[in-house]
Amino acid sequence: MADDDGPLVGVLAIQGSVEEHVAVLAGLGARTREIRTPDGVAGIDGLVLPGGESTAMGIMTEGDGLWETIRAAVDGGLPVYGTCAGLVLLADRAIGQRDGGQPLIGGLDCDCCRNYFGAQVSSFEVPLAATGGASAEDAALVAKDYPAVFIRAPAILKVGKKCEALASVTVAPHASAAPAAKKQAAAEAAIPEREVVVAARQGNILVTAFHPELTDDTRWHDLFLAMVKKRTSG
Repeated sequence: MADDDGPLVGVLAIQGSVEEHVAVLAGLGARTREIRTPDGVAGIDGLVLPGGESTAMGIMTEGDGLWETIRAAVDGGLPVYGTCAGLVLLADRAIGQRDGGQPLIGGLDCDCCRNYFGAQVSSFEVPLAATGGASAEDAALVAKDYPAVFIRAPAILKVGKKCEALASVTVAPHASAAPAAKKQAAAEAAIPEREVVVAARQGNILVTAFHPELTDDTRWHDLFLAMVKKRTSG
């Protein structure tokens, strides 16, 4: 149940599992606000970008200033958590975009591949492997034995110097994803099976390629709310 004194977390309500994220956050004591316009971003303590179709989300918001408002807030330090399509939107570089490019919010120094795991019929659940790094303790806490649900998910092919991998899986790309990745000089994406990053963090940005809101395990939302509370208490 939401706490009257809990942090106010916005949930982008354009597409995706908005209600599920709201329910998890409320259960952890956060207040929530569904975000559809630039004005909704004002006053929030954190922001969740749910799954959906990243290209469609970008098209639906073109010209209304919402992406620019969110980008400015993230650049200013607002904690943000992107799941699935939200990961793509927060990536600095996305492979497999529509012709002419795709509106991205950016901020996460990585190369991601849209729909790396294929169509919705290719969706599956797989345990995660925690990676090392400065936040190794956090990674082990949230990734160990975690039942990650992937639905037409992206994957991070390469993390930049500023971006830290938190979890990975070893899997082959879907046939539809490999050509797009190869076209963008990421020929390694065509390898039958490889380790890809499916959760990462860079400062105030947290992303997962999977859908924690569709499970009963709240560890990833707990980690995000810890980021939010650290900023609001500081």
